[in-house]
Amino acid sequence: MARRSKPNFAAIKRKLLTWPGVEQSSHYGQPSIKAFGKFLTRLKEDGDSIVISGVGFDEREMLIESQGDVFYITEHYRNYPSILMRLSAADPAAVEAMLRRRWRELAPKTIRAEFDATTSADSPKKPRRKST
Repeated sequence: MARRSKPNFAAIKRKLLTWPGVEQSSHYGQPSIKAFGKFLTRLKEDGDSIVISGVGFDEREMLIESQGDVFYITEHYRNYPSILMRLSAADPAAVEAMLRRRWRELAPKTIRAEFDATTSADSPKKPRRKST
């Protein structure tokens, strides 16, 4: 089985810039991405971690406890609903899922619906079970 390569910020940025309302920016002197004019993610100074906002404290604690090699925080983020995600340890699908969730929180309802319709049309359909 082929191994998927680990995500890096350049690849993440390329993917995110194909999503509606997403643009490049900078945040605290580091490359960042905004969605609909609001912060979506940024590369940390270590060059290996991204900031994910909108993660509640309970979920953050669970992620750090269960996947401490991937998720962590620094003292700076302790009082904010955010988490840091170490790209070198993360599964690419998990990175995209976390960012997609945050994008959905920022996107207007109509744009979310249009995006969902186009992305679900691109993904393979699961066969339906016949009812007996």
